[in-house]
Amino acid sequence: MKEVIICKSRLHTLTGHSGKVMAAKFLSEHTRVVTGSHDRTLKVWDLRNRACIETKFAGSSCNDLVTTDGSGSCIISGHFDKKIRFWDTRTDCSSNDILLSGRVASLDLSRDCKYLLACVRDDTIKLLDLRMSHVVKSFSHDGFKVGCDWSRVSLSSDGTFIAAGSADGAVFIWNVAGRLETILKDHTSAVTATSWHPFSSVLATVDRSKKCTIWTDA
Repeated sequence: MKEVIICKSRLHTLTGHSGKVMAAKFLSEHTRVVTGSHDRTLKVWDLRNRACIETKFAGSSCNDLVTTDGSGSCIISGHFDKKIRFWDTRTDCSSNDILLSGRVASLDLSRDCKYLLACVRDDTIKLLDLRMSHVVKSFSHDGFKVGCDWSRVSLSSDGTFIAAGSADGAVFIWNVAGRLETILKDHTSAVTATSWHPFSSVLATVDRSKKCTIWTDA
């Protein structure tokens, strides 16, 4: 069985998934956690009782997920079968699916919960307007190649820039209007994750060789 470990120092080990756990996010008041796994399920956990209280059967490996509101009632998951699924925690089934052009590697949500960023294994990044439930912008470049099925892309805290790592170690920065701003080069292996600081333009990137680079404007 695969485990979910809650740390700073380990408080709980939540056991129930039968495949790799690819994502974990808090719901509502940090008393519940939702996880997505290669076992094709999403699980909701009650941290007070240290137990799984709900299992959602997605039918496809989940590579990433986000939650869209403070009440924790809506979960969005990205899957191997090229679909983004929308879940209402008050029901058993997904309320909507959006089919993209390749396997969904990762998701990121704007702070106002209006826009969803999706990294796709056809070497594109899609920006979706959740109010209309469709893709409003696609980002690509001849040199940009998604390096793995769990490659994490991210929106800056102000929602104006997108950071994505490439298979060759480059980090691509686009603005949300679609223009490529710059290509950052320091890594020598595939960049698997990017993350913006929540209150500044500082960017962290990680590659498959376990190297983390911090980028600043200075």
